[in-house]
Order: sequence, then structure tokens, then C-alpha cells
Amino acid sequence: MIPKVKRIRIDTVVITYLVIVISINSYFLYELFGILKTQISDTTEINLFALKSLSLLALTFMSFVVYLNSDTKQSILFLFTVLCFVFSDVLHYVSSYYIYNWSFSMLDHTLHITGLFFLFNFLIGENRLRKKQLVLERITSNSSISKESILTLTRQL
Repeated sequence: MIPKVKRIRIDTVVITYLVIVISINSYFLYELFGILKTQISDTTEINLFALKSLSLLALTFMSFVVYLNSDTKQSILFLFTVLCFVFSDVLHYVSSYYIYNWSFSMLDHTLHITGLFFLFNFLIGENRLRKKQLVLERITSNSSISKESILTLTRQL
């Protein structure tokens, strides 16, 4: 998804929306970090939580940018994947260190499995798009093929 972010023009409305969403998300993660800091005595686990949260925050930002600028099936799948993983992670830490509730734990696992489902669908779609691009590049580079066979091949993809 990084090459898609590099070639995207970002509008001021999109930037404003992204800043608001990411700042709210950052605040919630900061509050959760403060709660976990008092509950967990191991600094390694706290640092791993911070690293994981920052990477999920960066991934969320990237998925929102891609989604807001190109409303495609692949961008929606990527956004749903990231959001499922973020909410699953937050619910896991809340149920493990703050308040244990079986419904939080069940929802955590359900969101994680749903995120994996969206991830697999995203990867399958990306592979199909790459295959289609390779076939089209080979077809256009080979000028001996007639236009009728090109149309037949593109319909089959």
C-alpha cells in the first residue's frame, strides 16, 4: 500500500479529517498506555505495547489516506482489516489489564478473526490485480496479437 500513498494528492478536507481522527485515536491510546503503565510492572511489555500501538496508528493513518483518496474495494478491505486489528488490540488490553469481561474477550477474538478474513481477501485481490497487470503488459508488448484476442483475454481475467 505504500506505493499507493506516494502517488496520492491529499486534499485539505482529507488532511483535516485525518488529523482529527488520528488525534482522537492517539488520545485513546495514550490514556490506555497510562492505565497499563500502572498495571504492568514489566517495562519490556509496556514498550512492546507502545511500539505495537504506534505501528497500528501509522497503519491506520495510511489506510485512511488510501481509502479517502481512492474509494476502491481493495482500499475498503485494507481499512476494515486495520480497524479490526486496532479494535481487537484495544479490547485485548482492556480485558487483560483493566476489566475482564467474557464478552470483551469474545469480541476481541471475533474481531481478530474478522481482520484476518479481510486481510486474506485483500491479499487475494491484490494478487489478482498484479496478475491482470502482468497479462495486459505482456499482451501490449506483443504486437502480433490481434485486438479480438486481447478483448477475449481481458474478459477472461
